Amino acid sequence: MASLDLLLHPVRLRILRALLDGHPSTTAELRGRLPDIAPATMYRHIAVLTAAGVLEVLEEKRVRGAVERTYRVHWDRAEIDPADRAAMTPDDHRRAFTAFTGGLLADFDHYLTREPADPTADGVTYQQAALWLTDEELAELLTEVRTAVTARQGRAPGPDRTRRMISLIAMPSDG
Repeated sequence: MASLDLLLHPVRLRILRALLDGHPSTTAELRGRLPDIAPATMYRHIAVLTAAGVLEVLEEKRVRGAVERTYRVHWDRAEIDPADRAAMTPDDHRRAFTAFTGGLLADFDHYLTREPADPTADGVTYQQAALWLTDEELAELLTEVRTAVTARQGRAPGPDRTRRMISLIAMPSDG
């Protein structure tokens, strides 16, 4: 499990978001997806994530005299430690939620600047639902959603497949 500070660094968050689809990537592939991050910065943050066990090196091979590594995320280590989560202050939660929603906004803005962006044809949706659930029913629902998403992760890219970001937020509501 990782710490809040480890995961909430903006560059490390972007690296992890780039790997959300479950497909292993080399640093060169990550740099192609995140071209605005300087190479030295990318390597430094990949090293930090690897040392923390959040990224795993799957393969190493020599390419033009350098070692090219292929990485994947250890998702069980990319979550905030339960003890750290329990100790989070309201400000820590605000910071984490702001980072999460900031990533969503950046992804959506990136999508809208593509040509041509067609939200209807592309199946874009953003919606909320209000459900009355016991704690046990909520846990069951979240398990079902995780199971459904996990079953679809790792599918190979293809001409008929579009990489889609799926996000879920659950919280109590007074109104």
